[in-house]
Amino acid sequence: MKHDSKEKQNLAPDFRRKPDWLKIKLPRGFKTSQVVGLLNEKHLHTICSSGMCPNRGECWGNGTATFMIGGNICTRSCRFCNVATGRPLPLDKKEIADIVKSVKDLGLHHVVITSVDRDDLPDLGASHWAEMIRAIKTECPGVTMEVLIPDFKGRLDLVDLVIAEGPEVISHNLETVRRLTPDVRCFATYDNSLKVIRHIAESGIRSKSGIMLGLGETREEILETMDDLRAVGCEVMTIGQYLQPTKNHFPLQDYITPETFAEYGEIGRSKGFRHIESAPMVRSSYHAEKHVL
Repeated sequence: MKHDSKEKQNLAPDFRRKPDWLKIKLPRGFKTSQVVGLLNEKHLHTICSSGMCPNRGECWGNGTATFMIGGNICTRSCRFCNVATGRPLPLDKKEIADIVKSVKDLGLHHVVITSVDRDDLPDLGASHWAEMIRAIKTECPGVTMEVLIPDFKGRLDLVDLVIAEGPEVISHNLETVRRLTPDVRCFATYDNSLKVIRHIAESGIRSKSGIMLGLGETREEILETMDDLRAVGCEVMTIGQYLQPTKNHFPLQDYITPETFAEYGEIGRSKGFRHIESAPMVRSSYHAEKHVL
């Protein structure tokens, strides 16, 4: 089976018919309303909303959410991402207490935390990360945690601040294959990300990463990326369909079929990944609670 980018380039989703397997409805219900209400009340940010995640209805309906710390303005402008970019506000220490309270109020058993990039701060936000993890570990005993961290510009001393707090899973996304990284990601490099993932794996904490498909990558490049991740000790991988947020973002090149995603999942398992989620709607934190096991 072949997976190559199509000749028709620069076709944004606005000009293409979305396939049936990508058409979803956001369910409504008590749990969904409860999560949305609590987030609004506490002025908390989630990547579910900021990143326009297609699974937010399912996750909110199950009473889960991926909290985003450090505010909702990123210092980087990656071409795939829908999070606002610009000059962030000062860190709000109150968000730590608000997230802890929300975890308790929602009765969560597993929490996912991510953040915007804070390249404006001397420690790039690492100490804020450490405080957030420590607070949940201290005040919500028994709750497991995945943290999806930035690359911290490759500064392993800052990654160590996160590792020291002992979250069950530390994730850092490659986002795409090596060739496309300079066009898709802002500032981050493929090798820097692999260095961060290797450092996490060598610490003994479960390491995780993810990529998007449909950006113009080839099958060979996807398999090479899997091999690169396994070579640095990555145990968990997610693979999902890129959905272009607006016409100003990186142009969608292809919709990948569910059958192709399933095949990549099987290949990933044969390469030794402990867990692999591979389907059109998969995002970094999808079924994250399973990745602790």
